[in-house]
Amino acid sequence: MDSHGLLGDSKASQLASVTYEPPEGATAFPFSVPAIARLERLDFDAPVTLFVGENGSGKSTLLEALALAADLPAVGTSRLSTDPTLAAQRDLARRVRLSWRGRTRRGFFLRAEDFFGFQKSLAKARADHAAEIARVDREMAHHSEWARTLAKGPHASSLSDMERRYGADPDAQSHGEAFLRLFGSRLVPGGLFLLDEPEAALSPQSQLGFLAMMKDAVDTGSQFIVVTHSPILMAIPGATILSFDEPPVHPVGYDDLESVRLIRDFLQAPERFLRLVWAGSSSQTSGR
Repeated sequence: MDSHGLLGDSKASQLASVTYEPPEGATAFPFSVPAIARLERLDFDAPVTLFVGENGSGKSTLLEALALAADLPAVGTSRLSTDPTLAAQRDLARRVRLSWRGRTRRGFFLRAEDFFGFQKSLAKARADHAAEIARVDREMAHHSEWARTLAKGPHASSLSDMERRYGADPDAQSHGEAFLRLFGSRLVPGGLFLLDEPEAALSPQSQLGFLAMMKDAVDTGSQFIVVTHSPILMAIPGATILSFDEPPVHPVGYDDLESVRLIRDFLQAPERFLRLVWAGSSSQTSGR
């Protein structure tokens, strides 16, 4: 556990650990990913666990396998059990064993890219319901208002529910505002929430609002396992940070994270980095 504080007193974690038994002689993805090939057991002792590491290190792959093994519903995508992009992760999920402290059936799995797809599907659903209401008004113009109200009822009810959950005009919201509203509407006490790079839709200020939502959920007994590249999310007090760089997967302190040190160094002297990166790239381009 990180040394910079404790995240509440809640015994929030329902998922206690995951163990993995690799198939013999497997050389294909995802079994070939070094962090997964050397995985034996991970314990989830804190309400929040963060998976960190470079792109391709296996953190999202393992999170997807955990979501499949836990049979969590997905937000903004097809069922995980039939999603064609998760065929390899389903093979991995069959090799992991989950241990629970009070099995939960609450919660969800959310990938950042699925959120943007969800926004599109939400806009289409709203347009479809509005079109059906307009059609009823047009085709039943000579019927009583009561008859029209009954015919429009299912579509009006769906629109009302969508407005209650996601706002009166989701198109007028920024991606960050829409994400926070979606996230807040789906949070339930005592849930297990697996999130893949939630910061993708959020500004730094919105990430702080997101952390406040997480803290409220933790206080009601919820557990989070989050894949992130955000130093802001990595700073959650008391969170367990698991690095997928340099396998096996191992705990690491916030101040020891390479990404945190890089951000700090950059903010202290951006010109030093930009001289190497920006100016260097410009000279190479001009010399072609």
